Amino acid sequence: MPFCGFDARRSPSVTPPDPLHCPTSPMRHPLALLSACILAAAVLTYVVPAGQFERRDDPKTGRKVVVAGSYHRVDPSPVDPFEALVAVPKGIIDAAGVLAMVFMAGAAVSVVDKTGALRGGVGWLATRLARRKTLIIPAACVVFAAAGAAQGLWEEVIALMPVLLVLTRGVGFDPLTAVSMSLGAAGIGSTFSPMNPFGVGIAQRFAELPILSGWPFRLAVLVPAVAFWAWATIRHARQSRTTVGGPAEVPEIMTRRHGLVLATMAAASATFVFGVVNFGWGFEEMAGVFLALGLAAGVVGGLSIAGTFQAISEGFTTMTFAAILIGVARGVFVVLDEGKIVDTIINALVTPLAQLPVALYAMGISVMQTLLAVPVPSSSGRVTLTLPILVPLSDLLGLSRQATVTATQYGPGIVGQFLPTDGALMAVLAVAGVRFERWLKFCLPVCAVLFVYGLAAVALAAFLNVQ
Repeated sequence: MPFCGFDARRSPSVTPPDPLHCPTSPMRHPLALLSACILAAAVLTYVVPAGQFERRDDPKTGRKVVVAGSYHRVDPSPVDPFEALVAVPKGIIDAAGVLAMVFMAGAAVSVVDKTGALRGGVGWLATRLARRKTLIIPAACVVFAAAGAAQGLWEEVIALMPVLLVLTRGVGFDPLTAVSMSLGAAGIGSTFSPMNPFGVGIAQRFAELPILSGWPFRLAVLVPAVAFWAWATIRHARQSRTTVGGPAEVPEIMTRRHGLVLATMAAASATFVFGVVNFGWGFEEMAGVFLALGLAAGVVGGLSIAGTFQAISEGFTTMTFAAILIGVARGVFVVLDEGKIVDTIINALVTPLAQLPVALYAMGISVMQTLLAVPVPSSSGRVTLTLPILVPLSDLLGLSRQATVTATQYGPGIVGQFLPTDGALMAVLAVAGVRFERWLKFCLPVCAVLFVYGLAAVALAAFLNVQ
């Protein structure tokens, strides 16, 4: 059944119109929610004392890092209303790398869909699992969790949502199930990952640990977490199963050419992992791979040059609203940074940890990183700000550096599953037509269990002195 005049079965490559623009929709507009967060951040710059750490260049990571013990008060720098407005375009500029990747991902998926490969693959899968529909959920959870663990998959899911909506509609599941088995599973995989280059990889560089070290412990923690998330998703899907849908709604047209296009997608995914792990690729390089995927898919899929670039253009259009959400969300950090209160927040969170026993100190790191995820959603940004302070303190207290890296990892990723300041999350919910409040109702109980599980795993890592 279409909503707001849109039917994903006929137009899977086009993002559904934002349900927030539908006059009957009770969902609050995500831009309004993000604007409220920017306003709250501006108010905080008048309340929280301004302060800064000294910073130095780190030749090993190529980043500016905090000098431990150098925090000092500075002159207040409150952000006035006009500066808060200017923070929005600044946030879009700051997030340029992410936005480029989102646009290129949308372009690539649009080209792939124009070849018919995605719809053929979805139809083939829906038909093969006609009598075992719930198998789609654990299979999707494993795939997306693996992608999250391997390459920190998150923003890329935005471009895949229209296709996933076709799949879930075809087997009678609601859009929230599509979000949970894709973005949600990717977030869990990234959170408990043994190798996420944007979280674990950067943290290990700052802690001067070998890349991929400590993976057996993290892998042992990851598997139950993914299994629990898949169980929660299946439970929701069964409770919300609709009578609308069925394999007949998705045309099963799976040709050899379609198989080649899907193989091209798989090769692009392998390239992502190889480049991120071996060369430290960032969003710009990943955007380049997406563009290459779009061009290659057009050739392999039999599209003309004009048809390929028309699909790329449509993909750019599809991703516009999602990209704007990501840029506006970045504006929250811009306000806090220009108000010079980010370092004050970090200092206030880190200082009390030095008084705790080792196991509680490790758990305290996880809690502190979780709280810090609100103003600083970026995992790489958090470890860049905090690891130069935490590593010397961990050495002093006798906590292994590997356990310290693990402690920075789990809590923030779980909270990231429902942070309204995360632009990618808000964009995916908007594309899927899922109210933020409805996502919270599903997500909070599951994340509460996983948060406690993560704390227990961190305490165990400290007890075992994981190296």
